[in-house]
Amino acid sequence: MEPILPDTYSKEEKEEIERRHQHLIDVWQTRKEAQDLEAVDKAFYFAVNAHKDQRRRSGEPYIYHPIEVATIAAHDIGLGRTSIICALLHDVVEDTPYTLDDIKEMFGEKVSRVVDGLTKFDKMEGAESMQAENFKKIITSLTYDVRVVLIKLSDRLHNMRTLDSMPKHKQLKIASETSYIYAPLAYRLGLHAIRIELEDLSLKYTNPTIYNNIRKRVDDVRERRMGETRDFIAPVMAELEKSGIKVRAEIKERSVNSIWKRMMEKELSFEELYGSFVVRFITDCPVDQERLECWKIYAILTGFYRPNTAKLKDWISFPKTNGYESLHAVVMGQTGNWMEVQIRSQRMEEIAEKGFAAYWKYKADNMTESGFDIWLKKAQDLINTESNNAIEFVDNFKLDLFSDEIHVFTPQGKMILLPKGSTVLDFAYNIHSEIGDHSIAANVNSHLTQLDCKLKNGDQVEVITSEAQHPQEKWFEFLATATAKSRLKNGIKEYRRTFREEGETKFEEIMRKLDLEPSKANRNTVMAAEHLTSSIDFYYQVATGKIDERAIRTVLKPQSGSSSFVRYITFGLLGNNNSRDKDETPSITSSGEFDFNVSTCCNPIPGDDVIAFSFPGEPLQIHRSNCPKAIQLSSRYGNNIVKAKWQPKSEIAFLADLKITALDSAGLLNRMTNLLSNEMKLNLHMLHMEAKNDLVEATISIYVHSTNELDDLISKLNHLKEIQKVVRKNSN
Repeated sequence: MEPILPDTYSKEEKEEIERRHQHLIDVWQTRKEAQDLEAVDKAFYFAVNAHKDQRRRSGEPYIYHPIEVATIAAHDIGLGRTSIICALLHDVVEDTPYTLDDIKEMFGEKVSRVVDGLTKFDKMEGAESMQAENFKKIITSLTYDVRVVLIKLSDRLHNMRTLDSMPKHKQLKIASETSYIYAPLAYRLGLHAIRIELEDLSLKYTNPTIYNNIRKRVDDVRERRMGETRDFIAPVMAELEKSGIKVRAEIKERSVNSIWKRMMEKELSFEELYGSFVVRFITDCPVDQERLECWKIYAILTGFYRPNTAKLKDWISFPKTNGYESLHAVVMGQTGNWMEVQIRSQRMEEIAEKGFAAYWKYKADNMTESGFDIWLKKAQDLINTESNNAIEFVDNFKLDLFSDEIHVFTPQGKMILLPKGSTVLDFAYNIHSEIGDHSIAANVNSHLTQLDCKLKNGDQVEVITSEAQHPQEKWFEFLATATAKSRLKNGIKEYRRTFREEGETKFEEIMRKLDLEPSKANRNTVMAAEHLTSSIDFYYQVATGKIDERAIRTVLKPQSGSSSFVRYITFGLLGNNNSRDKDETPSITSSGEFDFNVSTCCNPIPGDDVIAFSFPGEPLQIHRSNCPKAIQLSSRYGNNIVKAKWQPKSEIAFLADLKITALDSAGLLNRMTNLLSNEMKLNLHMLHMEAKNDLVEATISIYVHSTNELDDLISKLNHLKEIQKVVRKNSN
């Protein structure tokens, strides 16, 4: 007899619950034997009863959420029985009276362990950021069961799909977490479709104006560009059919976030950007013929259209560490527009879309170690050796394991995987700490280069060392990997330790001259004033003269004090810190004087959509809501978000940066400065101009009072006949 749903649900809700239950079973891709269905049904009815008194913020029964999470795990990722059961139960321990012991007794040790990995910490004594602690817990599960991460990604995707019902500050917190951690994690696990949807939904809430604008533009050009793309495909497909190659063509529309990133990176308008639609050729052939078939398709394609060889990317010979394989080409179409083309096999397509689950499906056919195996091993090594500080752990994990990678070779031909942007010194430290500590230069492809030289895919590197060299703090400025930074930090510590005896002697001599006791208390007072936390660093700086008699006298025998000046500005806070946790969006705006810092990373100005962070004893930090630093802070300190609304005093101006591209002509500089100073009465902070051939690139920093004033300036600059483009940019 089928279990009866609790009466806390209405008749319509019961019908909807059963409909969703049946849909879950229908889309379950893996094998469904009788005992599999019985086990999933048992978990389903257990979850339905456990959550019977709970509702989502939208008013819907809470049980809809775990059913949808299980559906994503089953359909979008292709997971099996245990994962579906865990997805149905993932919130039971966190949100209901049931315990892990109850789960273990009813569903077994394996399910209990995965559910434990999915259960958030409530509170942790001394934890700086509970968000970071929970991220660390999720990531650490990679050492024992990757299904925890896969189910968590399913959970995050459904939460993002239903984020409209949340208040604004929580939308910003969740969207920032998603773009900072979960979307890159989906990418690293090869979950292409899920990553794209997470990125688009994140942009929708962190920058709704841009999101909606690009969506509208894509909608406006879709019919025309689809027609052009079909015309582009037709002759190629006809020739492929003649050649006997079994292939199908698909037209893929780029995601909103992908289009926006390309517009920013290339500083192009939507109309100037090629590749909002991508052509994909997918061949169905045996694994041992894939490479040959893909290159045959490329040869036929380039028989019709001229390729841009600089844009050719061979991810078949060098697969990405997330298992991604494909040929990427850019060719000139018949309409005079560049067209991006992807060529891959059916197996490659499944791995590209389904990621980790599809990878294991084909693993039995190819037992050699793949890039994904290497990445997972690196992840496990980092987890086992990293800092106990959760924020540092998450940042380092992101730095080393979420970046795109390059393949670099040792002089012996051994391939080393490094994050994109890595330098010669990153390479040296990733080989061995001793090599990094004593590096002085390198031969890259037989050319002598400095330690800060950024490496490119395929470079062969021979590091040159010297025993006279020692690790230096300035090296941190050009290191891109957490591994190298950690090893440099240890190297500096060991090097400075050798100066301790000399530093102690000098400190005692200085203290005797000042007629002071060389006590631990006095030493700690100087250390605090110099912002030092390690006695090793303190004695090193004394030994090398960075902390001298004058510095110590200033701290321990201070003269008359000096006053400091703090600037204030009036703006409103929507509610206060306590109102964050209420269900309703704060509706009362109160004004007052607040000590604040306008962040130089994004230079927000009145009129921008801004976000404020409140930390005890510190001024409010004000960022533009789509600022990468703000997204990082939101992903760590979501509970410290204070939604701010500008109410500026008219006499206060804010710095904004513009990048200008113009035709080189006599009098251009004079016309620009006349517009800024005489016509608009604005104060110029900085102007830099550089002529290249017949073009001029200029960067200006200008003080404005609002976004309206800035928009007016940009409009007037664009009306100068020589100016081709004006772009507002972040300061960094």
